[in-house]
Amino acid sequence: MAFQSSVNPAQLTQLGQANLAGDTRALYLKLFSGEMFKGFQYNTIARDLIMKRTIKNGKSLQFIYTGRTKSEFHTPGNSILGDTNNAPPVAEKTITIDDLLISSAFVYELDEVLAHYDLRSEISRKIGYALAEKYDRLAFRAIARGARAASPITATGYVEPGGTQIRVGSTTNDSDAYVPANLVAAFYDAAAAMDEKGVSSDGRVAVLNPRQYYELIQAVGTNGLVNRDVQGTALQSGQGIIEIAGIKIYKSMNIPFLGKYGTAYGGTTGVTAPGNTGSFVGETLEDASTAQTGINNDYGTAAEVGAKSCGLIFQKEAAGMVEAIGPQVQVTSGDVSVIYQGDVMLGRLACGCDYLNPAAAVELYVGATAPSAF
Repeated sequence: MAFQSSVNPAQLTQLGQANLAGDTRALYLKLFSGEMFKGFQYNTIARDLIMKRTIKNGKSLQFIYTGRTKSEFHTPGNSILGDTNNAPPVAEKTITIDDLLISSAFVYELDEVLAHYDLRSEISRKIGYALAEKYDRLAFRAIARGARAASPITATGYVEPGGTQIRVGSTTNDSDAYVPANLVAAFYDAAAAMDEKGVSSDGRVAVLNPRQYYELIQAVGTNGLVNRDVQGTALQSGQGIIEIAGIKIYKSMNIPFLGKYGTAYGGTTGVTAPGNTGSFVGETLEDASTAQTGINNDYGTAAEVGAKSCGLIFQKEAAGMVEAIGPQVQVTSGDVSVIYQGDVMLGRLACGCDYLNPAAAVELYVGATAPSAF
C-alpha cells in the first residue's frame, strides 16, 4: 500500500464544526476581553480636591463664614468691649443632601452560568463609573457657580472677596481655549487674583479638558511654563503633574466645557471630531437646578452654566461635598434571588455639593462676555 503524503481535508475531524457541517470554527470559544466593554473610564478627581464632610442623622450641613475685622487705636480710659462696628460679621451656607443617586442592573442567574467571564465584576465596575461621573459633574458645576458669586459676607465696610472669571484669549473664537500661551497667561492671572483675595496657595488645582492638557504638554521646553523636573511618560499621565504658578493641573471629561461635558467639536473650536464618538463623548449639559426631581442644591440649568466656560482653577475651600451615604454596592440574596432567579446589583450614593468660598474659585471662559451668575 502506497504511503499518502497528505490527508484528504474531507477526512479530517473538525472539532469546531457543528454537526459536521458549516463553519469549521463555529464551536470554538469566543474569548472575552473586559477592556472591550469598559468604554471611557473617567478619572474621578473631585472628591480629593474639595472639602468633603460626612453627616449622620441629618439632611444638611451648615458651614459658617466669619468675615474680617479691623484694628483701631485705644483711647486711654475707654473700656475695651470689642470692635465699635460689632465686627467680625458672620454668615452661613447650608449644603443639603440630594436624593439618593443610584445605578443598578439585574443579573440573571442562568446568564452567569452560561457566561465564561466574570459578569458581576464587570457590571459592578460600570455602576461605579456611573456614580463617579455624576459626582464629578455636580462638583465642577458647583465650583463654576461659585466663581460667579459674591461672598456671603456683605456687611457694609466688611464685604469679603467673591469669585473670579478670567477670559482666555482675546478673540471671540472658542479655539482660544486651546492656545497654550492664552492658558498660561490665564493661570498667572488666576494665581495673582487668588493671592490678592487672600486665598491660601496650598491645594490650588486646575481642571482642564484633555485637549487643553495635551496642548500644554506639547509646549513644554519652549516657554518654560511647567515643571521641568518631570518629563516623559510621567508628564503625560494627566495626574496633576503639570504645574503653572503653583497650580497643579488635572484633566477631566466632566467639566463644563463650551456647553458640553469635557469636549466640544466643530464651529469655532478648531477641533475636528475623531469619529465614532458614541453617545457619551461631548454630552450636552443637562438641567440640574432645584426644579429637577431629586436635586436639592442648585447646579444650574444648561443655559445658566452656558456655552463659554472652558476650565476651572480653584483651591480646596472653593466647594464642599456633604455625604450621608458614601459610594456603596448592594446585592440582593436569599428569597428574593430565588423568586427572580437572579440578583439586582445596586450602586448608591447620597450626597450634595455647593460652593463655599467664592474667592477660592476661578472660572476660565472664552468670548467677549463672562457667563452670568446663577
